[in-house]
Amino acid sequence: MQKYGQHFLINEGIITQIVDAALLLKSEALVEIGPGKGALTLPLIQRGEKNFTVVEIDPEMVHYLKQHLPPQAGVQIVQENFLRADLNALVQKPTLFVSNLPYIDAAEILDKVLSFPLFRAAVFMFQKEQAQKIRAKAGEELYGPLAVFSQLRARINLICNVSRGCFNPPPKVESRVLAFEKRTPCPVPPADWPRFRKWVQAAFLHRRKTVLNAWTLSGYEAEKLAQALAAEKLSPSARAEQIAPEAYVRLWARL
Repeated sequence: MQKYGQHFLINEGIITQIVDAALLLKSEALVEIGPGKGALTLPLIQRGEKNFTVVEIDPEMVHYLKQHLPPQAGVQIVQENFLRADLNALVQKPTLFVSNLPYIDAAEILDKVLSFPLFRAAVFMFQKEQAQKIRAKAGEELYGPLAVFSQLRARINLICNVSRGCFNPPPKVESRVLAFEKRTPCPVPPADWPRFRKWVQAAFLHRRKTVLNAWTLSGYEAEKLAQALAAEKLSPSARAEQIAPEAYVRLWARL
């Protein structure tokens, strides 16, 4: 394992499936996050992609890419931590993001991408359990805020499962590749999103309690919440994991 914890994707079949999915979701701009040694970058170039951007934190990988990417492809190599990057300065067109995401930062990177106004689509690899959390439905064990926030902003499809042996060095977990397409318009207006996010997180803060009690403990007005639940025909004893993403939006609109 490298000092940044990379697991380099080496399985040609998986690489092809990721590139195929990316090309189907093609947008005006393309950004690859953490390209490493170019396992996805080079096939993208070979399939006709040019003048796109890769963001890589590891200076050794940046040096490698500068030596191995064909100059005529016009790939802009940005050495930076993606989580600190100013996306507005990086791209000015509707953007497709592609990445074999670093497991430790995957959820945070996904949130940054889905929050970006020019996000149009993404093809990302996640640890299997995290992918399951992203796609989980209300009532399922892994359903939580990550599912709510992801599903409200994008349509999400499974591309493929990825075994440990597809990497060098092999990680300790299985992986999955997911494709995201922006939902337009987002059911929650951008101006309301920070408050909506805080409100949903408060619902899941006390999982053993009802949402009514959880929200009340977080300072929200019990009477208005009870009225909203009743209007949506939801039991006052409902728990956070029983409420679907769209129901959270409807409840929020009634407050």
